[in-house]
Amino acid sequence: MFESLSDRLESAFKVVTGKHKITELNVAESVKEIRRALVAADVNYKIAKEFTDNVREKALGKENVLKNVNPGQLMVKIVQDELTELMGGQSVGINVKGSPAVVLIAGLQGSGKTTFSGKLAKFLKEQRKLNPLLVACDVYRPAAIDQLTVLSETVGVPIYKEIENKNPVEIARNAVAYAKANSHNVVIVDTAGRLAVDEAMMNEVEAVKKTIQPTETLFVVDSMTGQDAVNTAEAFNARINFDGVVLTKLDGDTRGGAALSIKYTVGKPIKFVSQGEKMEALDVFYPDRMAQRILGMGDIVSLVERAQMDFDEEEAKRLEKKMKQNKFDFNDFLGQMQTIKKMGDLKTLMGMIPGVSKALKDAPIDDKALVRIEAIIQSMTPKERANPDLINLSRKKRIARGCGQNLDQINLFIRNFEQMRKLMHQFANMPMGKMPGMPGMGLPPKR
Repeated sequence: MFESLSDRLESAFKVVTGKHKITELNVAESVKEIRRALVAADVNYKIAKEFTDNVREKALGKENVLKNVNPGQLMVKIVQDELTELMGGQSVGINVKGSPAVVLIAGLQGSGKTTFSGKLAKFLKEQRKLNPLLVACDVYRPAAIDQLTVLSETVGVPIYKEIENKNPVEIARNAVAYAKANSHNVVIVDTAGRLAVDEAMMNEVEAVKKTIQPTETLFVVDSMTGQDAVNTAEAFNARINFDGVVLTKLDGDTRGGAALSIKYTVGKPIKFVSQGEKMEALDVFYPDRMAQRILGMGDIVSLVERAQMDFDEEEAKRLEKKMKQNKFDFNDFLGQMQTIKKMGDLKTLMGMIPGVSKALKDAPIDDKALVRIEAIIQSMTPKERANPDLINLSRKKRIARGCGQNLDQINLFIRNFEQMRKLMHQFANMPMGKMPGMPGMGLPPKR
């Protein structure tokens, strides 16, 4: 995510890094590179110029004030603050107050509206402890209703649909009445999209909005479309005056133009960002955290928040006890792997750790690595999983045949598991503050 922009900005900061002080000359050169980086990321030139003018003004304004501050660090801090402000300054929450609250989802076809609707339902159910109802109002796209039905089953949220009715306005109205009668305190209405903005689509979504009077209208946009996403947002906002933006597909080849330009252009906040197809892969948008990620600083706060969603205090105590006794086994390890999978794709999670994102830029890390580990463990007998020391050469050969891996891969995994278990045992029995280095698990390579 934003890798090209991050690399270009890093090059821009090198202009002043190592200099003894901020000067008009080195600031001008750095600012020129920053502007080029933003334009290359598909940010409108007017926005890029205003942004860099602000950076120049603030940098030169501190030329004689902060003499002891490293110029490179100062420039990074100024750009971080300006990026945060450009993307909205602070997080803006979703309005789900009402009896019921109604959330209208709009956007072009293919932007990820339906998937986001499912993710939002899961988020409101689990994080806000609400009782949501999904509503299928896309009566045109083949299998749209079926897709939302599958998602509703996946996240455990009921769906309202009328298979024979082809009038989205009537369906939405009936769904709100159904929600009131069945104690649903939030209604999520998934509307139809088109491949491009057209009058029929705009008239329809306007009519739906006028009928159900939503407490929140969200515009879903594919972040990979860059400046086109901003133009589409302007067209939608002019007609339905939405309350906030959802950026999807941030796990793809995103240059960053949409995230950096929408708030400035449309004047509406980004409220959520979505990465991947997993229902857990939805984050509240925090401009300051996104600025940190763009600058390669990671986002440890969001990583911790994701981990806390799946944190089980009793399980943690049980594992701590087993680690102290050096009895951490493959069943325990498998459980931890499954928890990690719930949090999102592995490379995105690792990229949230400061300094790791750049290191993993070209690393072949994906969820299949976890799948291969699961396959190894699931090829063991229950007794072997509970007693790792039982696994000898003949058992390894059987496990290799069972999971489709070769013996070297099995040996590598078990060897690294033993190293990890040993260090976990040491750490669990050490005084606070003294932590031994942790080894990598040596994920089985792709075959």
